[in-house]
Amino acid sequence: MSALVTVFGATGAQGGGLARAILADASRRFRLRAVTRNPLAPAARALAEAGAEVVRGDIDSLQDVGNALRGADAAFCVTSFWDHQDPERELRQARNLATAAAGRDVAHVVWSTLEDTRDFVPPGTGSMPVLHGRFNVPHYDAKGEANATFVALGVPTTYLYTSFYWDNLIHFGMQPRRGPNGRLGFVLPMGEARLPGIAAADIGACAYGILLRGRELLGKSVGIAGEHLSGRQMAEQLALVLGEPVDHIALTPRQYARLGFAGAEDLANMFQFKQDFERRYCGSRDISCARELHPELMTFAAWLAQNGRRLPIEAAA
Repeated sequence: MSALVTVFGATGAQGGGLARAILADASRRFRLRAVTRNPLAPAARALAEAGAEVVRGDIDSLQDVGNALRGADAAFCVTSFWDHQDPERELRQARNLATAAAGRDVAHVVWSTLEDTRDFVPPGTGSMPVLHGRFNVPHYDAKGEANATFVALGVPTTYLYTSFYWDNLIHFGMQPRRGPNGRLGFVLPMGEARLPGIAAADIGACAYGILLRGRELLGKSVGIAGEHLSGRQMAEQLALVLGEPVDHIALTPRQYARLGFAGAEDLANMFQFKQDFERRYCGSRDISCARELHPELMTFAAWLAQNGRRLPIEAAA
């Protein structure tokens, strides 16, 4: 019988991509147990119709997580900071995932994580303000801090370091916006530094490649990206697809923090970190490695060719 993979967040961006990759494999090398908070949601029902075992589970509940991992050979573990914007809660969720995986003797866990930026910049000593009492970049640092729990509990883990979702230009308000002069502007507060980016769907496909490699990647950190592009380069690609000029607006991170939307300070610190540590950050996200895991890995141009029409762009006056 094929191995059973429990996928948390199976209707989300990362877990959904992995779920689709498992179901699309005609050889059925894995069976899919899809975990979601709402099994009756359309996305969950679609997975069930495609052959997945769909179960209800809330990663805030250690019991739920343990139940979802019963009998699993492998698991994809992911948390979603932006659902609640509470780093301490995200840390508890990650600890639930690690604790339950250890308790169920799961043979291979792929943990979607990010750097703990405090290993680079001790809070309060650098150019970024301290947030939530003890974090630089809360949605990074909680995941990075949780890595130690997987290690301490002896969970056989591959640490998957993801990149900026290009899908944020559709769903997260980061699309080019029209200024008072009528021209489109794309805000990326990183100067000329390069930003590793990836199509969200490709993250799950890369995770599938990790599962196929099995024990070879246990205990390893794997960073993935589709391309490393500056804001100016992204604006040039956007202009080609949109058919009009797009200016790169290189706000400073501190200017970006003052935009005032929920999470602006967190993202400003994130962009500051990526700019200040560009070489190390890009170096830890190997495009060739990602392409080995997923040969159909998209470039930004390929992603735009598929999704350009979905960008919520204001019409010219």
